[in-house]
Amino acid sequence: MAGPPPSDRSLEVGSNMAGGENDDRTVVTDAVTTRDSSLEVSIGTAFARIAPSLELVEATLRDQLESKVELIGTLGSHLLSSGGKRLRPALVLLAAELCGYTGPRRIELAAALELLHTATLLHDDIVDLAEIRRGRPAANAIWGNRRAVLAGDFFYARASSIIVEDGNLEIVESYARTIRLMAEGELLQLERSFDVDVTEALYYDVIERKSATLLSNCCEIGSLLGGVTRGERNRIREYGRQLGLAFQLRDDCLDYDSELKELGKEPFADLREGKITLPLILTLKRCRVGERELVSTVLKNASRLADEHGGMAPSDASEELDLAPVAEMVSRYRGLADTVRRAEEHVAKALEAIAPFPDGAAKSALRAAAEFSVARSR
Repeated sequence: MAGPPPSDRSLEVGSNMAGGENDDRTVVTDAVTTRDSSLEVSIGTAFARIAPSLELVEATLRDQLESKVELIGTLGSHLLSSGGKRLRPALVLLAAELCGYTGPRRIELAAALELLHTATLLHDDIVDLAEIRRGRPAANAIWGNRRAVLAGDFFYARASSIIVEDGNLEIVESYARTIRLMAEGELLQLERSFDVDVTEALYYDVIERKSATLLSNCCEIGSLLGGVTRGERNRIREYGRQLGLAFQLRDDCLDYDSELKELGKEPFADLREGKITLPLILTLKRCRVGERELVSTVLKNASRLADEHGGMAPSDASEELDLAPVAEMVSRYRGLADTVRRAEEHVAKALEAIAPFPDGAAKSALRAAAEFSVARSR
């Protein structure tokens, strides 16, 4: 697994940074907002072209929810109607098209990857004790953890059945490797919860596994359908990997600078769950000793409250857990701005990976997806 990108002098912080008056959150939000609307149009136009294929994917997803257990359909409908981006099936479709395949297998396999993603969301919400998912009550908050985890298992099984029925051993191996890496990523992150000594290398190791590997797998499966050379397969897979890293970095910024109505979850959820992400890691490298001790104290309080409330510090415990000083430090030490800059570097690498492929509608759509990943506000 590759670690963080080489250090860039442009990310260094001068000695006057601690006393700066600029609000990093405002700078980042303003910069993103200026690009967000135009890129939203761009990606909307790019994805509109594959809308008929995505509708076939949706139909396949509904078919896969058929079960004698009524709760499966009810819970599945709740998840599938919650307004997800459908980025993963879109990547399967576009990667396959980029590599010369537009046949029916891509529909089934795109649905399988979305089912896998849905299963991971169900299980993540249980692990994180999340109450909100995409602006709506999370499934575990409605039906309880036991039902939600079993429904997640059902989605895993459905996804796996599609993969096996397709019959391509390389696709089966890629899919199995993805599930293993995602589980490892979640466990790595849990083991270092509330730990101020988390390094950039460990952070990248986590997001490589839990975030980048699934998008990389979507692109790799698309390329396997196209029967391209190993070099071309590696390029499209690398595009997905870099896109996944950029996506996660932007997500980690959104936790600090977005309101609930935009984010679809409560802000500062990562801090309350003890997830040490890059904006905070950069801040801890740059702040004074006393400020680092302050962050450590806040995280210890969050850990105590998480233990008392089943794994996550509640959002209404502001009297016992004041996260504002940590957020202010992340802003002052440019944790957000420099994390966005890192995300932009990963987008550039994603575009570089697919540059040798012939220009066309699929390549343009993949380019739009990469650019939008870092500019989005939700």
